[in-house]
Amino acid sequence: MLAGNNDLLSLPLSSKGGEGNGAAASEHRDACMEQSPLALCDKNVRVIRKHYFGETTPVDYRKQFEEVLAGPTPVLALAPMQGVTDLPFLKLIASYGGADVYFTEYFRVHATSRLEKRVLKSITENPTGRPIVAQMIGSDIPALVRTARALQRYPVAAVDLNLGCPAPVVYRKGAGGGLLRDPARVDAILDALRDAVKIPFTVKTRIGFDSPEVFSDLLPIFAKHSLDLLTVHARTVKEMYRSEVHYEFIARAIAALRCPVLANGNVYSAHKAAEVLRTTGARGLMIGRGAIRNPWLFRQIREHQRGEAVFIPRGTDVLAYVRALYEVVCSPAARDSAQVQKMKKYLNYLGVGVDPAGQFLHQVRRVATTAELFRVCEEFLGHDRPMPLEPFPLALKEGDLMAGEQL
Repeated sequence: MLAGNNDLLSLPLSSKGGEGNGAAASEHRDACMEQSPLALCDKNVRVIRKHYFGETTPVDYRKQFEEVLAGPTPVLALAPMQGVTDLPFLKLIASYGGADVYFTEYFRVHATSRLEKRVLKSITENPTGRPIVAQMIGSDIPALVRTARALQRYPVAAVDLNLGCPAPVVYRKGAGGGLLRDPARVDAILDALRDAVKIPFTVKTRIGFDSPEVFSDLLPIFAKHSLDLLTVHARTVKEMYRSEVHYEFIARAIAALRCPVLANGNVYSAHKAAEVLRTTGARGLMIGRGAIRNPWLFRQIREHQRGEAVFIPRGTDVLAYVRALYEVVCSPAARDSAQVQKMKKYLNYLGVGVDPAGQFLHQVRRVATTAELFRVCEEFLGHDRPMPLEPFPLALKEGDLMAGEQL
């Protein structure tokens, strides 16, 4: 598939690569822009340059999305993670084998909001060659409807509503996971959006705010509005990432709904993926933190499904990943301290899978320069020993960002 082959990665239409294609790509883009200044391509068809053939091929991401959902193998999706799954990261993950479907960081929606250009680039310059779903977060119904209509003018495979973000700054405003405290409000929002969204409409949810009892009220609401896909992170909002995942609630959703359901939460290895699929009966998996720690995870899951030997990276492979990550996510124009902070965001996730004593995580959190950061990385990763990158049961404080990673 495209996402698993570097030669088939899609390129932005403005790219200069591909000798002989620049004029044609520019002419196509200009024609599309004349039809709609907000859309790079008509009817969600994006042009991907297959540069080794020297030709352009239109790809209908909505049709591709529908084919993925109807296909014979479990769907593998990269979860939306704010401040993480931006355009450079999507491109990097795709080069390691990648997901079948990608979700954007969420678009913040309120009365005066506009589509954020930084997030929008993940759609207009989709580097994965695979369908991308635009996620929204908010509680203002007219604003959500307005934003959903605007997003449909771009090459998105679907529009998704976030009902699960556990960040206090979000749920205190009644958005994300905060909406789960008010099923009637969820019902009204889904009613308005189902009417406004003419392409596939999806939802990502948790199983409740502070108790999973509300899930019994939410399931009929989800069924009522004929969702095209539901992703269930089987924890409550208040549990954050610090409890075991209650996979039985995913099985309940599958039994209650006609639409496909993706399982989300603590999928960190090919064996764990197989276990979750078996116990829940889910149509597929959405993976977030596990893919940051292990960019080979989607590839490994597919290899395990096919009965093939599963690739296990060695320390030097992981070190090369860290260097590639630095190259794509850190701007050369940024201050060294800013680059270090950006990398720490990713290395927090990687760190719980490096050593059982947690020394890598401890040391990398305390570096102040990129030179120090790479010195620590080379010390712990500069070897040829296999690294499964599964989370170790580290002794972390309850409030630690990574607490619960091993559950």
